[in-house]
Amino acid sequence: MKPWPLLLIALASLTACGLRPVYGGGGQGAVAQALGNVTVEPIEGKGGWLVRNALNDRLSAMRSGSGPRYKLVVKLDDDISGFGLRSDAAITRERRSLRARYQLVDETTGAQLLDDTAGSDAGIDVTSSEYATIAAEDTALERLSQTVADQIVTRLALYSRKAANP
Repeated sequence: MKPWPLLLIALASLTACGLRPVYGGGGQGAVAQALGNVTVEPIEGKGGWLVRNALNDRLSAMRSGSGPRYKLVVKLDDDISGFGLRSDAAITRERRSLRARYQLVDETTGAQLLDDTAGSDAGIDVTSSEYATIAAEDTALERLSQTVADQIVTRLALYSRKAANP
């Protein structure tokens, strides 16, 4: 049996249930236009620099010529906590948590359109080499920054789609 009939049935059932692509319309769609008009405010600290760069990388692909219309304000909470103790009370494992509280503000009216949070955790092995442990903590922060930026952009896209199609 050919797979084409099954594929057509699956596609028909997806459209019948109301699923719509978030980025429908490509670069000219409502979501891409809205995301392209977001300016990310500076964020404090190394984690803030990483998150801001990741957000700008994701949003710059959608930049339009109309200029910024929204402002994204992000505040980070970066925490490293130790757990996993040996019998001599030395820490063998750490958890790095990166939490972001972000607000989308309309530049024209100053109205706050969205107030939400994003966050992720990473586990780190603590070794006898302090250098290796610091390198692992930095690598974890880089990965967490990418994850948090992805969460923020996804939430902004969903908000933009909802605002465009009430």
